Amino acid sequence: MGTAKTGDSSETDRFLRLAGEGDQESWGALLEQHGGRLRRMVALRLDPRLQGRIAPSDVIQETYLEASARLAEYLREPSMPFFLWLRFLAGQKLVTLHRKHLGTRMRDAGREVSLYRGRLPEMTSAALAAQLLGHDTRPSEAAARAELKICLQEALNSMDPLDREVLALRHFEHLNNAEAAQVLGLGESAASKRYLRALKKLKAILSSMPGGIGEV
Repeated sequence: MGTAKTGDSSETDRFLRLAGEGDQESWGALLEQHGGRLRRMVALRLDPRLQGRIAPSDVIQETYLEASARLAEYLREPSMPFFLWLRFLAGQKLVTLHRKHLGTRMRDAGREVSLYRGRLPEMTSAALAAQLLGHDTRPSEAAARAELKICLQEALNSMDPLDREVLALRHFEHLNNAEAAQVLGLGESAASKRYLRALKKLKAILSSMPGGIGEV
């Protein structure tokens, strides 16, 4: 098994080796170790039009089932860290669900970006605006919040899609620079510079918003 070349921690490597030998406790520990970030990614990229029909937990459960079935295949030739492999599988599940349930409406807010050898739902301006504004709003502020969200979304539309992606990966999915670089197909130095430039652009956008939104 060649997990060392993926850059995973020694603990993850150990759990993977034991899970590959059939140790279910180690497999459970692996999924628990990475479950939080995977749930965050799925919740961010699941199209809001599917809320009520599909729960992030359902996507994650399907991802875990596929990962379990394909673990031996991954261990034979691990081309990416274990978490990014889980993320890759979850991304494929999301794309399949979006295409199945949204069909031609995918063009509205369900575009896709490259993810390794597959696709992933794009982090849209609407989703990014919602994350930046947060969810704690009093009823009396709902109208002002809706107007602010539209303004912010329009401003974010002016950003390069790759800038929005690197912000989503680093700021909201909590990937480190090495992970984000691999997802984007960039060198680590290039990914770091891209993130800093995107963050600078985002701060300029936020500072120009009426009433201000706060620091990112």
